[in-house]
Amino acid sequence: MEGLVSSGINPVCVFCCKKHQSLFVPSSTLHLKKRNNIASGIGVEIVKHSSPMVVVAAASSVGGAKVGHFENTIPSKETLDLWRKCSAVCFDVDSTVCLDEGIDELAEFCGAGKAVAEWTARAMGGSVPFEEALAARLKLFNPSISQVQNFLEQRPPRLSPGIQELVQKLKANHMDVYLISGGFRQMINPVASILGIPKENIFANQLLFGSSGEFLGFDANEPTSRSGGKATAVQQLRKAHGYKALAMIGDGATDLEARRPGGADLFICYAGVQLREAVATKADWLVFNFEDLINSLE
Repeated sequence: MEGLVSSGINPVCVFCCKKHQSLFVPSSTLHLKKRNNIASGIGVEIVKHSSPMVVVAAASSVGGAKVGHFENTIPSKETLDLWRKCSAVCFDVDSTVCLDEGIDELAEFCGAGKAVAEWTARAMGGSVPFEEALAARLKLFNPSISQVQNFLEQRPPRLSPGIQELVQKLKANHMDVYLISGGFRQMINPVASILGIPKENIFANQLLFGSSGEFLGFDANEPTSRSGGKATAVQQLRKAHGYKALAMIGDGATDLEARRPGGADLFICYAGVQLREAVATKADWLVFNFEDLINSLE
């Protein structure tokens, strides 16, 4: 990921979609942009930003040869109609709204990056229960409150290409936008601030600290702290607001789980950062660029 913000960005294959009479035809157009970042975060709960960083460099481990066998890169008419009728859209954060996996970045900052990243890959692929992976990862480095503060100050969010434009488009179409993440509120609040998403529209985990700033654990009462938690969060939203149609957008198994009875009506797999085949094959729509979704709403 570090190469994304260096001057030598290596182009990767990104599949944009051009709209044509309600059909989306994948192309290999690549858009690489780079903007200066002068964001800063202060504190743990509330992070202030001025001119927040926007990294819009395409990030994907997906090559063209791997994409051809997916049949859901072109959405069906039913999927498009449902997407356009959604009154609420829920986004995963890590490797979807943002280029990075937040817990992996925090662990790397604290000196335990490799071991934690291995657990993350297993959790996102669905091979271990999320709550088991979350506890195991945190136990590997036990971040203190000062480490989290320093991380937020030195590593501001890196947004995925097109996410700001997509959120703006959704809002313009009178769709409510939520962030539902297995990550931590302390790290997601700055992202929500950049995107103009209110804190009450965030479902995420909470790191707990003692009076001396020592790490105590995480709040197990948060629905996103366990497998199936995103489905629970979506169900709570539907019950509270009466949404008739709701979409979940993400890259991992926990996002796919949100499409349960009473949960999300539509699951869109975003593979612009990570392609997890077991998840992608089960999605209603597989996209590699948020431009696809923006164009579909025009």
